Amino acid sequence: MSRRKPPSKEESQLLPPYAALPDAAIFIPATAEQFDAARAQLLAQTALGFDTESKPLFHVAQVDTGPHVVQLATPDAAWILQLHHPQAMALAREIIAHPGICKVGFGLDNDKSTLPKRLGAELANVVDLDRVFKRHGFGASTGVRAAIALVLGQNFHKSKKQSTSNWSLKTLNDAQIRYAANDAHGPAMVYAALPAWEAAQPDAAAQPLRAPRVPRLASAEPTHRPHRAALLRAPENKKNTS
Repeated sequence: MSRRKPPSKEESQLLPPYAALPDAAIFIPATAEQFDAARAQLLAQTALGFDTESKPLFHVAQVDTGPHVVQLATPDAAWILQLHHPQAMALAREIIAHPGICKVGFGLDNDKSTLPKRLGAELANVVDLDRVFKRHGFGASTGVRAAIALVLGQNFHKSKKQSTSNWSLKTLNDAQIRYAANDAHGPAMVYAALPAWEAAQPDAAAQPLRAPRVPRLASAEPTHRPHRAALLRAPENKKNTS
């Protein structure tokens, strides 16, 4: 198979912007009630977009205590689990080790190494989407930006400033929250659209990934009204552009 090139960053920027989640669909559980609601929603899924964030290390003497955040998403909502919270740690461990829920993301080799140490549980049913695109003739590291350009025809922007911010903070800022949510939501959206994209490829006979349908949530609104740290709400009369 001849080598195929994904859209460059410059080519991606010519596409319509990525359809990110509204702030009201991004959940950060902080109370027992909110963790119960998050657990019920997450365990109802067959597939989840998945990523992690860690406090960056700037010199060799620093001790790596990450990952500090695990984020999970469907096409309709995202959950950000801050692992300094014991209930977040327990929920992340349960979902990551669950064999009936497919966790999908990009460049997961590091997560496969660090998360079991952090959570005390092995990862089960994990799909690295970079390997899916490699089967179709792309490089070993297509990445979420290029994949979204290929599959969804949208421009996915990743902020280097946010990627290297302090993810061990007890309270994340709004930009960090949106960044983390997008990093899990992007893989969820690609995975949901992948069967149709693969069927249209010139090498469609090359063992396409059969992605299970990601169930849509009945509602992105919680059954209770959490405080500000638990749920971001979109500003009134202002479209979310993150």
